[in-house]
Amino acid sequence: MGRRRWRDGRGSLIVGADADTEGPGTSVPLEIATSYRARTRGLLGRDGIDGAMLLSPASGVHTFGMRIPIDVAFLDRRLTVVAVRTMPPGRLGLPRLRARHVLEAEAGAMGGWGVRAGVRVTVETA
Repeated sequence: MGRRRWRDGRGSLIVGADADTEGPGTSVPLEIATSYRARTRGLLGRDGIDGAMLLSPASGVHTFGMRIPIDVAFLDRRLTVVAVRTMPPGRLGLPRLRARHVLEAEAGAMGGWGVRAGVRVTVETA
C-alpha cells in the first residue's frame, strides 16, 4: 500500500464499509488538515463541527483553547482505529505509538457512527 498524500480540503469518512459488513457503511462529512497550519489550527475556537476532521500526519492532540469536548480516534497507517477517547477542553493527550492519523469530532458523535477500536475507515476526497 502506497503512502497517502491528502491535501487540505473536504471529503467523506466512510465507517464500516468492508467485506465483513453488509451495506455501504456510514458516510460522514470530513475536513482534511494536512498542512502544518491547518493541523495546528484544527478545531480551536470553534463551537462545533459538521462531521469530523482528519489530522494527518498526527499521533496525538491537545484541547487547549477548545470550546467543546471532542471525541478523538487514533488511526494506524492502514486507517484502522487504534483507540478512541473523549477529551474535555484544556487537556493534553499522550501520543499513541502506532497512530499515524487522528480523527476529531464533537463528543459522542463517533459512537453513533460506529467508530471504535479495530474498525477500519476509508477516506474519500472531494
